[in-house]
Amino acid sequence: MAWTAPMTAVSGSVFTAAQFNQMIRDNLNETAPAKVTSAGQYVVADGANSIVARGVVDGSDLNSGTTASTTFADLDGPAAVGPQVTLLTGTQALVFYHVQAVNSSTGGARASVEVTGASSIATADNRSIATFGSVDNGIGASTTVFYTGGLALTPGLNTFTMKYRVSSGTGTFDDRRLIVMPL
Repeated sequence: MAWTAPMTAVSGSVFTAAQFNQMIRDNLNETAPAKVTSAGQYVVADGANSIVARGVVDGSDLNSGTTASTTFADLDGPAAVGPQVTLLTGTQALVFYHVQAVNSSTGGARASVEVTGASSIATADNRSIATFGSVDNGIGASTTVFYTGGLALTPGLNTFTMKYRVSSGTGTFDDRRLIVMPL
């Protein structure tokens, strides 16, 4: 259903049930209070005179995992995939992610996000969290990526998955967190 511009009332004219249903009931069903179905949701425009309810989705994996891959990949061990979240999006989303990373050598360790499903957006170094060199306890870092413009999403069901790589050596990644705020 879509919102329609209300009619202009004219003095003395009859307001029919069909007009009431279209102009009042149907338009009220297109308002924010009618769209949200649970606490924590927010409303975004998905077109002219059209709104949808969205909600933040998060995932975390506090387990430690490693990789020696020099291309973005899942981790080895019990903490292999992710974290990962799947949700309905429009063309935009804010994605927040965090990781604690360390490398066994002087190489770098990176974490980025891949988007699959309705969209297909590969991981990239320029959207990654990066640490360089061997640090005793690793470095915790966070970043935010705005998926819009050249990174625009295809509306629909999208899956956001954290991936990892090193420049050399073996990277250890833990305290991994991913939050997606679809717009």
